Amino acid sequence: MRRADAAERERLHALFGELCAIRSVTGEERAIADRVTAELTGLGLAVHEDGTAAETGLGSGNLLVRIPAAHPTDRSVGLCAHLDTVPHDGVVEPVRVDGGWESAGETILGADNKAALAVLLVAARRLVAEGAPVGVELLLTAGEETALLGASAFDVSTLRCDLGYVYDHASPIGEIALASPTYYRIEGHFLGAAAHAGIRPETGRSAVRAAARAIVAMPHGRLDDQTTANAGHVRGGPAGATNVVPEHATVLAEVRSLDAARAEEVVGQVVDAFHDAANDPDAPCDLDLQVARLFAGYRQAPDLPAVRIAEEALRACGYAPRHIVTGGGTDANAIIAAGGPPFVNLANGTERNHQTSERVSDQALEDMLDLTFALLDAAADPRFAPEA
Repeated sequence: MRRADAAERERLHALFGELCAIRSVTGEERAIADRVTAELTGLGLAVHEDGTAAETGLGSGNLLVRIPAAHPTDRSVGLCAHLDTVPHDGVVEPVRVDGGWESAGETILGADNKAALAVLLVAARRLVAEGAPVGVELLLTAGEETALLGASAFDVSTLRCDLGYVYDHASPIGEIALASPTYYRIEGHFLGAAAHAGIRPETGRSAVRAAARAIVAMPHGRLDDQTTANAGHVRGGPAGATNVVPEHATVLAEVRSLDAARAEEVVGQVVDAFHDAANDPDAPCDLDLQVARLFAGYRQAPDLPAVRIAEEALRACGYAPRHIVTGGGTDANAIIAAGGPPFVNLANGTERNHQTSERVSDQALEDMLDLTFALLDAAADPRFAPEA
């Protein structure tokens, strides 16, 4: 494996800064998809955008690009990153500070997942110019930050790779996530009765009070070593008013667990808490409750070929491989659940994703580029062939 040279590192940083400055919150992926497409077509590659945007309502479809191997081989590797970021206000101003990238303002940086995007685009340049040791498929998805919406709509039967990698875990390079949770979203709409809060409060039925009861009663936080629950959003009552008994309130909650049966059990507890709150005899409310499993969890064996290849590549780059489980979901969940090839989620060295203090060091960004080259070299090694 030949490490990235000075020109490749310089291009990596320039491209990363450019990508971070392009607004691409979920649902607004068009500009970033167009920039990525231009970069890849400029290398002579064909970029296929699927038609899922019409189904998902996202700003673009998913992009699929194939880079042939320099020599005949049966091995093909998928590399996946997502185009979108979490919502944020303002314009992202990426700056290099103390050996890393940060946002100059009060926004996210967008290293989740533009660090991976930049790495894959710069890697593609070398692979086109010098030849790839194995076939490569780049899958660049829309809407990942909204429960893997783009990847869930993607037709995995179009993939030719027999294994793949997602660079989407904000933790130190070397970590390999072998398990990811099943994820449920619970949305409760409480409907009470409005009344003047100072003149006729006894004729009203407060939906906000019912929502508060539900939140207090439902399980919260880390429930065990595999399971979490959270009430993440509350909305209710007329804006700015205190003199109205509120008629409407909404609570959004989630449950995650590495144990699918445990996830269902906790979802049942949340549902019970919502119904009990709505049925309080002092101020009963109607309840419209929606429960959706947005993605399924998975567990991967430590001796999976894709895992062994990742371990070999990490060692080649000077990192000690470490197996972890994660409470987050990635496009790997959607690909695996749809019957696609095993995709392994690798830590990418980014820090504090989804926060205004988000950061990625120069070293982590450059090392992920080297790791990409090492992964492809390791995948070409006969020791890791499917029949080995």
